[in-house]
Amino acid sequence: MEHLFKKVDTQGITYLELLSGSREWYWGTDYIHGDLYEAEELFRDGYPVSRNKLLFVHDPDGTVVQPVIAQKGQYLGRPICYDGRIAILMVDFPAGQIIVMQFDGALEHMIERTELPLSAVKNCYNLMLETAPLMVTRQGNEDTFQILWPEQVSFEIGERESFWIRHGDKLYFSTWQEEPEYQEEVIVRKLETGEIIDRFPGSSMTMPDGRLWVLT
Repeated sequence: MEHLFKKVDTQGITYLELLSGSREWYWGTDYIHGDLYEAEELFRDGYPVSRNKLLFVHDPDGTVVQPVIAQKGQYLGRPICYDGRIAILMVDFPAGQIIVMQFDGALEHMIERTELPLSAVKNCYNLMLETAPLMVTRQGNEDTFQILWPEQVSFEIGERESFWIRHGDKLYFSTWQEEPEYQEEVIVRKLETGEIIDRFPGSSMTMPDGRLWVLT
């Protein structure tokens, strides 16, 4: 019966998910301290932050790649694939840096490394990589949306809004309401000011190949 199964050594990581923007790579982490925000809370409270592991598994061959080995006090966030590159977000808490590393599609060579000051954000709550283009964003628990890189943008959003996608100078958000009945909407905002310029009913969905669906 063993020939029915493919054994993949993921160093104890027992859950993988499809890498956003890719059809062939899956990723997983050991979440030793939870997400970035939880690791940051430990660091700010004076506790040592152990590095987490971030692995990629290629489908269908099951090849395992660990392109970045974090050091003590460094913590890896959620990766993303965009424009043929795989981007990894890392926070170096002792150095006070947010680091974005971009690799080729085979995860063999680092193409670009960008460093941002950690002081640019109030905290690491929902600090993420988004598109398009590749961006470092943060949606704080105080209902503020920020783009930290490649531009610097900050504005207030609704408490039920969450960022979906960018297209040119327009930012698309998803929101929901329960009254008079549950429904979801897509809100379109200006990049520079956050001003709402359009809204329409539907639930947002990004397909593995990057196509955008609105379910109505």
